[in-house]
Amino acid sequence: MTKYLISFPSRAMVIPDEDLQTVSDASHAVVQEAKDAGVWVFGGGIDESVPPVMVDGHGTVTEGTYPQTQQLEGGYMVLELPSREAALEWAAKIAA
Repeated sequence: MTKYLISFPSRAMVIPDEDLQTVSDASHAVVQEAKDAGVWVFGGGIDESVPPVMVDGHGTVTEGTYPQTQQLEGGYMVLELPSREAALEWAAKIAA
């Protein structure tokens, strides 16, 4: 089994207030489905109000993030799955 990171940016989660509860319930149902299936490892969201920093092995703190990471935002989940195809199926459930 391989661990897959499935992420979703904040801009993909702009939801009208009247739909927020329905979308929230649906997302919690997918998380519960992943837990029930035994594939859930971890998930969460990134607090975008906290600016990112880099910390090296000596404890030196540098403002910002790695050059190849333009922006950290949104949410993510880590699932342990048997194949890339399974990861894509779960990603589609999350996107819905």
